[in-house]
Amino acid sequence: PSVGSANWAGGVVATRHLIELGHTRIAAITGPEDMMCSLARVDGYRSAMNTAGLEVDPAWVRFGDFHTTGGEARAAELLALGNAPTSIFAGSDLQAVGAIAAGRAAGLSVPDDLSIVGYDDIALARWMSPQLTTVHQPLRRMGEEATRLVLRMADGGEPDTLRMDLATHLVV
Repeated sequence: PSVGSANWAGGVVATRHLIELGHTRIAAITGPEDMMCSLARVDGYRSAMNTAGLEVDPAWVRFGDFHTTGGEARAAELLALGNAPTSIFAGSDLQAVGAIAAGRAAGLSVPDDLSIVGYDDIALARWMSPQLTTVHQPLRRMGEEATRLVLRMADGGEPDTLRMDLATHLVV
């Protein structure tokens, strides 16, 4: 049994936001390729791109870790491409922070030249300048639900479901 967030839906809403801003060259940086949440977020990205009739360039999808240094390295790779993206959906807020650093190192203004959306809605997102647009992942509620599940199982009860995915939403 597990508790998580609606990762696919989060990838969709983040990518749709970038599309609504007018971007057509949108990249995705996510976590490890063997993690379900990473794959689900990228699948949401691909779905939003396909629904909008936009090409998903395989070179614009990068797997890494969910850390700042990984986001910076993957974003630097993307921005060095001949047909570089104008926006990036990052699979975590920390990766987004790294992508912002890579954009600034490349001489780009964020968000004027490069738009970035993160994922998690950690406290740091509100303290950045400009503030980071991010997908809110209900981490506190996830912990509460997981605790309820563990306590129920410790008392010999069965879980109501084997997988609970809590809703996400965009914070602009």
